[in-house]
Amino acid sequence: MAIENVAIIGKGAVGLLHGSKIARNIGPDAVEFVMDDARFARHADDAVTINGEPCKIATVPASEASAVDLVILTVKATGLAAAIETMAPLVGPDTAIMSLLNGVTSEERIAERYGWEHLVLSVTQGMDAVFIGGELTYTHPGEIRFGAAPQTAPGIVEAIDGFLDRAGIVHVVEEDIRHRMWTKLMSNVGVNQTCMVYGCDYGAVCKPDSEEHRCLIAAMREALAVARAEGVDVTENDLGQMYAMFESLTPEGLPSMAQDRINGKPSEVEEFAGTIIRLAERHGILVPQNRWLHRRVREVEATYALR
Repeated sequence: MAIENVAIIGKGAVGLLHGSKIARNIGPDAVEFVMDDARFARHADDAVTINGEPCKIATVPASEASAVDLVILTVKATGLAAAIETMAPLVGPDTAIMSLLNGVTSEERIAERYGWEHLVLSVTQGMDAVFIGGELTYTHPGEIRFGAAPQTAPGIVEAIDGFLDRAGIVHVVEEDIRHRMWTKLMSNVGVNQTCMVYGCDYGAVCKPDSEEHRCLIAAMREALAVARAEGVDVTENDLGQMYAMFESLTPEGLPSMAQDRINGKPSEVEEFAGTIIRLAERHGILVPQNRWLHRRVREVEATYALR
């Protein structure tokens, strides 16, 4: 199959960054954002810029959308249930589906509704995008890592690979995508939650001997232990590679949960610490750092109502 047109569900940092690359390298007619009708009524005309340039990608209400070759989900985990409903008119008999949500559970939920045949497993990593007040800025666009699930039909990975090549989106097809997904979860458990709780940036968590640095590494090591208990061979070398990636990012940059704190939005803590705590209990593993982070994130979110 050849992929010629794409619909993106989620007009945040990840969706805008990748959507802009598709529009620039393939053409504006190749990509659109799709929103449920109520959200479209509230936000379709919101001004958005990408590194200072206006975003000119079309936004379409779900009631007017039709089937496309590829659906890319870029919502937060808190919006996944709604996104699964919104994408219904976009999914035809041959539509490929890619979820760039954080965590390791979104594909299972999508497959419950649309099946595994045209669904791949994927993550996006390495970007330093910050989206606040309608302005997206980034220096490092990062990359997409993806691969076939056990039930993915032949040809789907190859079709998406070819499309991403044409779109100029850096990507890697993984032989063991589950390992990559757990490595990314480990990094998010550390950097996202630490930066939100401490209200800090990448530079702070990479400062040796700081409390932020200690929290980062402790949370990641707990996630590593849980991954191994789940049968995924995440190692200290993987942790070191993720830490090196943090060091390569703009020191003043903010991961998504730190941006949630600024924007007063619910975070993905249940997808991060929540997942680690739930699975740790199954395996009898102690995860005190993630329990502390989970509690502190909820305390930060409780302050939003006081603003």
